[in-house]
Amino acid sequence: MRPEEFNLRPIEERDLDLVLSWRNSERVRSYMYTDHLIAPEEHRAWFARTRDAEFPATLIFEYQGRPVGLKSFNQIDRHSNRCHWGFYLGDVELPRGCGTVMGFLAQEYIFEKQGFRKLCAEAFAFNDGSIKYHTRLGFAQEGRLVQHVLKNGRYEDVVVFGTFKENWLANKEALAAKIFREGAAQ
Repeated sequence: MRPEEFNLRPIEERDLDLVLSWRNSERVRSYMYTDHLIAPEEHRAWFARTRDAEFPATLIFEYQGRPVGLKSFNQIDRHSNRCHWGFYLGDVELPRGCGTVMGFLAQEYIFEKQGFRKLCAEAFAFNDGSIKYHTRLGFAQEGRLVQHVLKNGRYEDVVVFGTFKENWLANKEALAAKIFREGAAQ
């Protein structure tokens, strides 16, 4: 994989149908706090709210010029200079490591272009893939919220992560070398 094959850009109205199909897929919904089927009206209302953000906080991840995923920033707190992120790959026919590239570009965006000092994340404790993803991207586990979210009739634990701008800057080059080495990412 080459860096020039990837891009993050603000979501546009033309993306809405595709994003809704991704978000309503069982594969994506099964890892979300809100896991009901989203109606088109609810989706449009969400999009209208995204346009009110102080900066483009919902981004489309592109691979070779086509939309393949979504990265969003929420719980934006400029006073404490931190925010949370959420994400998913909508396309399943992607080379291994595309999600890591999306996380790399998103950290570059939030720390270097938007100037935040801390990025927070959460993952269900049963989501081993997301836990490994955050660790691979340099996040530290900051805690565990026990029986925090009701999902499928059970209260599930949530793992809480955080990373800082200085951590990102110190590890950016090594992470880029690992991601873009000889084609395939980790």
